[in-house]
Amino acid sequence: MKAETSNVASAVSRRDFLKTSGAAVAAVAVAAPAFAAPKTETLAVRGGPKTVTVPEAEHTALTRWPRYGEAEKQAVCAMLESNRFYEELPLFEKEWKDYTGAPFVKAHMNGSSALTSMYFALDLPPGGEVMVPSYTFFSACLAMRFFGLVPVFVDIDPATACFNLKDAQAKLTPRVRAVEVMHSWGMPCEMDAISDWARQKGLILLEDAAHAHGASMQGRKLGTWGAMAIYSFQTSKVLPTIEGGIGMYQTREYFERAAAFGHYEDPVKFPKDSPVRAYEGTGFGQKYRMHPLAAAIGRQQLRKLDAQNAIVRKNVRALNDRLTQLKGISEPRCRPDQERVYYAGNMLFVDFKRLGFSRDALLRALKAEGVPARFWDYPQQHKLKIYSEAKWWHHPPTIPATMPGNEHVNANHIFVPLIYEDAPHLIEQYARAFEKVWAHPDELASL
Repeated sequence: MKAETSNVASAVSRRDFLKTSGAAVAAVAVAAPAFAAPKTETLAVRGGPKTVTVPEAEHTALTRWPRYGEAEKQAVCAMLESNRFYEELPLFEKEWKDYTGAPFVKAHMNGSSALTSMYFALDLPPGGEVMVPSYTFFSACLAMRFFGLVPVFVDIDPATACFNLKDAQAKLTPRVRAVEVMHSWGMPCEMDAISDWARQKGLILLEDAAHAHGASMQGRKLGTWGAMAIYSFQTSKVLPTIEGGIGMYQTREYFERAAAFGHYEDPVKFPKDSPVRAYEGTGFGQKYRMHPLAAAIGRQQLRKLDAQNAIVRKNVRALNDRLTQLKGISEPRCRPDQERVYYAGNMLFVDFKRLGFSRDALLRALKAEGVPARFWDYPQQHKLKIYSEAKWWHHPPTIPATMPGNEHVNANHIFVPLIYEDAPHLIEQYARAFEKVWAHPDELASL
């Protein structure tokens, strides 16, 4: 199992890149009516023939990510030949602003620097608390400590792997000033309910949309629901620029503070009445500029983002409509008014207790059939050492005894590769491989 973990860790981390009660957790595992192929073929793990016979080179080409082509190459070469580099940055910012509908945006060198700038822009007094999922990347929690802010760890909904509002409501303290959600694996959080609650409680709503480029809810792009939001463009992301990030801001005040924190060259560009303009030449002490080559690549990737997402979404739907007919398999719940995207893989929930075999056995069987399925258990931030040491924090974060949603999702999921081109033959073979494996539950239990 350790080998399985390391196999995917680099694909899903930021740097290298589904209700809270016991009854609700159990409900996640209920799948559509069971179906499996007749038990006529020997499993490949037992010496039988592989189901996936697509040649390895073709298989790799269909599932390869990131995908750069002639447009990216030409854009980079044109920049190098012109000897003009920084023009790409405002162009990319304008195109991202137009695409998302955000009032203000600022490119950053990565998602972590965008998060750090966002916490600075909050301008909260030391000791303020920010609600954040424990099921997230460390920057979403750790960056706040530089400004005297303290995380309040929130569980995820086991039906979506996203922010659990009921858990947040139960953990609200008088010191909480903001709430940050993460759209896990490209699945939108339930932003209508979360926004209403935040407004009622006077909390500033923030979004970590690092997985969710192009996703929306009720026609609004993710990142435009909160007062501020960030995206990451690291090489594993839905829009990859190799490295990069962007911040999105609903007010000029937030924008100017976040921009000036990491971009010393920006204050002079602000209107004369800006309180930040006086910091011309220094900004607020950091340098978080996106590399111009990343901006050039990002502009090309943005032009084909919706088309690429549509292909991936169609392929996932064709496969999952088959797989969710099998006993114990389900997929993250997506509401009709949400349009999700897919980051890092096609996450499926598998009820291993109900099925009677282990994840390790399932992955061994699927890989033998030619399906490179894998898993990655998201590190739970509240369990990591730095949050237990008071010296790093204005006041010690409260460490929850348990996070049932986190634990359920981590223990009961697998990822199937995303397919980035029209490939009905490969989808058919993936589906048949699952059906073949599901026809041999007793053998899996003995692996």
